[in-house]
Amino acid sequence: MSLPPEKASELKQIIHQQLVKMDVHGRIREVLAETIREELAPEHQQLSTEDLIKALRQRGIIDDVMKELKFVTDVNEKERTSAPKPSTHFVDREPPVLKKTNIDPTRRYLYLQVLGGKAFLEHLQEPEPLPGQICSTFALCLHFRNQRFRSKPVPCACEPDFHDGFLLEVHKDSLGDGSKMVDATTMLSICDPVHMVLIKTDTFGETTLVASYFLEWRSVLAAENGITNVAVELLGVGTESKVSVGVLNIRLEMYPQLNKTLSPEVTNTQFALERQKTAEKERLFLVYAKQWWREYLQIRPTHNVRLVKIFAQDENGVNRPVCSYIRPLRAGRLLDTPRQAARFVSVLGYERAPVIGGGVGKPEQWCTLLAFLCRNKGDCEDHANLLCSLLLGFGLEAFVCVGTKAKGVPHTWVMTCGTDGTITFWESLTGHRYIHRPINPDDPPLVEQPKPLYPYRTIGCIFNHQKFFGNCQPSDAVEVCVFDLHDESKWKPMSGEAIKSVCSPGTTSSVPPFPPLCASTVDAAVTSNEIELQLRILISEHRKH
Repeated sequence: MSLPPEKASELKQIIHQQLVKMDVHGRIREVLAETIREELAPEHQQLSTEDLIKALRQRGIIDDVMKELKFVTDVNEKERTSAPKPSTHFVDREPPVLKKTNIDPTRRYLYLQVLGGKAFLEHLQEPEPLPGQICSTFALCLHFRNQRFRSKPVPCACEPDFHDGFLLEVHKDSLGDGSKMVDATTMLSICDPVHMVLIKTDTFGETTLVASYFLEWRSVLAAENGITNVAVELLGVGTESKVSVGVLNIRLEMYPQLNKTLSPEVTNTQFALERQKTAEKERLFLVYAKQWWREYLQIRPTHNVRLVKIFAQDENGVNRPVCSYIRPLRAGRLLDTPRQAARFVSVLGYERAPVIGGGVGKPEQWCTLLAFLCRNKGDCEDHANLLCSLLLGFGLEAFVCVGTKAKGVPHTWVMTCGTDGTITFWESLTGHRYIHRPINPDDPPLVEQPKPLYPYRTIGCIFNHQKFFGNCQPSDAVEVCVFDLHDESKWKPMSGEAIKSVCSPGTTSSVPPFPPLCASTVDAAVTSNEIELQLRILISEHRKH
């Protein structure tokens, strides 16, 4: 590989400066004098270059020079350090510190460091884990503008030893701004927060959602030197959403440094305006939703017992429109077909939201997508929301259905409308699909009616990211429902504009951005071979007995 002349001269200059800095010439002179004294006989034989190189190598001078001359950090090395594989032997020396990172100097980055935690009082009595002992761990998951990261797991403790850094690109995946360095004023208009989710994994591998927090990072734009330290108080989830879990120490820094920082008054004014605008939009939508509900009850008073869900609480106890939990999600090459998407969602674990105490009421907790994916399990609503988002990403007309199963148990599932009018139900917990053929109650008794194979009994409403329909047919039984969504005598629609005002991506709203799906870190071929080997051992052991 040949270098252009200017690069070659620059490389020579760097090497020369390093050699001068290490005083290599002086050390070579010392070695040369010592070698002449030791090696040369009185007859003055010639000292070859090979002899000198050998002497330099023996004294470790060449090794020292090569260690100091570090020009590029390999990208693959950086990737390997983020997901280390378990070593098969002990390494005595310290791992090398990566002094340089491959970043684009024309782009703007936010460097977020987590520098430990404190006041995780639930783990106050937790004993120090012994070396090699399996213990419960914390892991922090981050999402910012289509980028996802996960910290190294640390043992659960009152002061967990988090020490991780995440390099977040501020203008990720936005076309047209790649050649321009984004300035502080432009970044102030980027209202996407950094979504942080804290997951606890116990000694049996079971995961628990500990906290979900939206970090306002733009305070760094008004910080002196472009660096600020923030103490983030994490609150619990669900019924404990008002209880403090612990505090994380976070350091925010801009790369490259800002030429001009904003004043705190400017940033605080911007935050206040955004909060005011969001609150006004949500207030107007609430007024509209109340009016829509009154009109819906006027159609038929018995509608008040139907499962028509307009708002749902997230893991932080915040009421949000159900349409905001759906967004078309494109899986790229990770999932090839809608059937694969249904299979993927069905293998995620099912667990009802935890509740303290007894009672027959079902606890309310619809998780944000990042919390669901990081925890790797959730309730039927979480599964249905993810499957609907994936099917929308494949271009299907998909809706989440809210209704009941046998014995009146509340349930959610997914429905797609085919171009030929075929209605298909998708069970997100199992991946099963069912064709819906409605029964006509007005048919004479002798007419053979289709027998439904699906487990659903009633349906109250359907929705996706743009539409919401309340079922206003005489009966809410699924088997007699007709899914002609254009007929307002059967399905009462909500205003698309009203839904868009609070659920549209990119608007100033409390709706969290959707994270992308990530490829599996598990090597399928290696894992399947290991499973096969374990099965062979177990079978042979069984045959012996």
